Amino acid sequence: MSQTAQSKTVADERVKEMSAMRRALIRPELGGIVGTIAVFTFFLLFALDSGMFNSQGILNWSTVSAQFMIIAVGACLLMIAGEFDLSVGSMIGFSGMMIAILSVTFGWPVWSAIIVTFVVCLAIGALNGYIVIRTGLPSFIVTLAFLFILRGFTIYLPQTIERKTIIGGVRDVAEGDWLAALFGGKILGGMFTWMGNNGMIATFSRGTREGQPVVDGIPMLIVWAIVLVIFGHFLLTKTRFGNWIFAAGGDAEAARNSGVPVNRVKILMFMFTAFCAVVFATCQVMEFGSAGADRGLLKEFEAIIAVVIGGALLTGGYGSVIGAALGALIFGVVQQGLFFAGVESSLFRVFLGIILLFAVVLNTYIRRLITGER
Repeated sequence: MSQTAQSKTVADERVKEMSAMRRALIRPELGGIVGTIAVFTFFLLFALDSGMFNSQGILNWSTVSAQFMIIAVGACLLMIAGEFDLSVGSMIGFSGMMIAILSVTFGWPVWSAIIVTFVVCLAIGALNGYIVIRTGLPSFIVTLAFLFILRGFTIYLPQTIERKTIIGGVRDVAEGDWLAALFGGKILGGMFTWMGNNGMIATFSRGTREGQPVVDGIPMLIVWAIVLVIFGHFLLTKTRFGNWIFAAGGDAEAARNSGVPVNRVKILMFMFTAFCAVVFATCQVMEFGSAGADRGLLKEFEAIIAVVIGGALLTGGYGSVIGAALGALIFGVVQQGLFFAGVESSLFRVFLGIILLFAVVLNTYIRRLITGER
């Protein structure tokens, strides 16, 4: 056999052609895409004239979706790396309370309170990862313990210091603070004013704000969500570190044997999850002007559900940040859409459960059909 023929034979054995349709069907975000289309179709049919799709309505469900999106990005990367963090919700409450106590009670500049809170919470995230790595305990157990530890401190600290569980006044002390503006301000206000003046969006018709646009800018919460989704997607799909994340979650031992720093990857992902939780908490504190001991309850499960709807596997090694973002979008649209459609709000979790089940079954079935898995 000639050398050319031998090369052709080797190429045929080692390279398997895959059509564009096949590649699209095995993408992890397929369920999220189908779910998003289904949800928007439903509410376009039943809530089109309710105001859900005017400027104010879009801002409402976009803001709620952005909240889920911020924590879903961190949860997604950590789950792909093969770990869970059940302390996310408690981290949100704890970090928000830290900012309020340091700035309002102790009189620190808000920017310093925010920075110290980020440092402390990133250290806690690193500690979570370190304990998981050093002990070999499931991250489910370790972070469950921190869920209770952080929630306990979130309740204990304000009760001990202020004799109450809600600390207000954050908005007043944050006035003019440069770092607080990155979490609680708005952008593109001039553009929305121009749109209102030209009749492109609704304006107030009476009162002190007559003539001003109903939507006067894009909240920084939404900006942070977009930035984190772009960053997470780029990190996961365009960098060597992204390959390490997939490898650490797929087969950690094989990854170690291939030179992947699995321990470092997992600890950094725990820290990034904590970072996303503090971003969420800081935006929330700046928006409401207060911190409460009950903030962040069940957010860890909502983040995991958004990631699973987006196509990630609970076993790690497979998932998509774009899919997680779509799962979060579904969350926000359904939660707000039921109100606009006049449906009983208590049915929100029923809708969510149906969407979750549908997305998981669809993703699993398509992947098995295409890849031949059982």
